[in-house]
Amino acid sequence: MALRERLPPWHEYQRLPNGREVLIRPIRPEDAVPLREGFSLLQPDEVRQRFLHAVKELTPEAADRFSRVNPKTEFALVAAEPLPPGEALVGAVARIAIDDASNDAEFAILVSHYIAGMGLGRYLMTRLVKWARGKKVHRVYGDVFEHNQPMLQLAQSLGFVREHMQEAPGLVRVVLDLEPPPLQAAS
Repeated sequence: MALRERLPPWHEYQRLPNGREVLIRPIRPEDAVPLREGFSLLQPDEVRQRFLHAVKELTPEAADRFSRVNPKTEFALVAAEPLPPGEALVGAVARIAIDDASNDAEFAILVSHYIAGMGLGRYLMTRLVKWARGKKVHRVYGDVFEHNQPMLQLAQSLGFVREHMQEAPGLVRVVLDLEPPPLQAAS
């Protein structure tokens, strides 16, 4: 059996239950065009659940902004065809950004319906949390529509707790505390 080439950090091949292989890797500036092209393949509800409002198209400026991250405060992974960046269709994007004021980090995940329900959201979320732990983030949070049961169930299964948002009816904030519990004094 041939050994696979050694992959750079945060790069992993995953075989989905349907047999399709995807490459999970950090987003690259070359992904801007595939992000725009793939946006039209998304269903309106998928877009609304990610952006929390209707978005008709992903502008070149938005795609460029999404594909460039500040490595000190942001991290984004894509699940893409195992082709070079810029050529690969992107089927999922997971992002996290640290708020400097609070040292909390907000996440967002979008998994296309073509590969939804195959454990990719769970896997991507665990990678975001791992990155956040490495950055000494206090809490990871995301805002989710209260009817988005798959995301709410995923968050709960990973230890997130729900916080209802009075100022945003219909949204639930899911929060994962990453700070270690205080040490108990020996009695």
